[in-house]
Amino acid sequence: MTNLQERGHLLTEQVNPDSLNLDQLSSVELVELFNNEDQKAVAAVAAVKVQLAKAIDGTAERLHHGGRLFYVGAGTSGRLGVLDAAECPPTFCTPPELIQGIIAGGAGALVRSSEDLEDCAEDGEAAIAQRHITQLDVVVGITAGGTTPFVYGALNAARQRGAMTIFIACVPAEQVSFDADVDIRILTGPEVLAGSTRLKAGTVTKLALNILSTGVMVKLGKVYGNRMVDVAVTNQKLRDRALRILQDLTGLSREAAGFLLENSGKWVKLALLMHWTGLAKQEGEKLLSEHQGNLRAAVESYKH
Repeated sequence: MTNLQERGHLLTEQVNPDSLNLDQLSSVELVELFNNEDQKAVAAVAAVKVQLAKAIDGTAERLHHGGRLFYVGAGTSGRLGVLDAAECPPTFCTPPELIQGIIAGGAGALVRSSEDLEDCAEDGEAAIAQRHITQLDVVVGITAGGTTPFVYGALNAARQRGAMTIFIACVPAEQVSFDADVDIRILTGPEVLAGSTRLKAGTVTKLALNILSTGVMVKLGKVYGNRMVDVAVTNQKLRDRALRILQDLTGLSREAAGFLLENSGKWVKLALLMHWTGLAKQEGEKLLSEHQGNLRAAVESYKH
């Protein structure tokens, strides 16, 4: 691990030669510069596709056997982890405890700067202990510059408990090394505003977490085709989405889709299974349970 007092050599802290005149640019020129730099974010994620795939497979395997996924970070990195975790229950109808975000400073740090709290490794260790992490769980440490003590403390504690560890940073391993099960280095280069890692580093982190959590949910059977068939029908927007999924995949009228949705207990996946197999609600639930909630597998088994 690098000397925490000497970070100037880190890729995320270096000066971007293309933005040296940032304070002299017109607004249009500013937008063009940011847009050009942001193109690098997508390319950087593509460069770590093998590592991301390994993270997806390993996480899905652990969650399939009863484990949980935790994101750990401070500042922007922590907020992005909490955001991704919070969006999984409405999108995939997962229980809130399945995917959790841990941010240095706790909930208050989501809306108020608490960057000083990232310097305590012991707090990271305590966060892992409080959540009773086990060998079934996965802990993702997110740190743009790769040096956040809170994240190091959490990952080291998780590893001691046998959890799978994933390290996501925006600096190369030769600048900051860390021994994790999956080491993901998403290199976007110096920021437009030197050292402001909420920019490109934040963008690639959001992209990577989108891919990781969605990929895991796909592997766990939360998706049919490209439809979120486990969507939680908790408001009008999500009810409308549920009805459109049913209509698109069954050819039913909106009214008939509504009846089907209600008869399934507002569970799109079960509604589809009931429609395609003719099974009653309880029988459909049993068949889905036998196939760990995988709709495609349940339908195929019924056909045969």
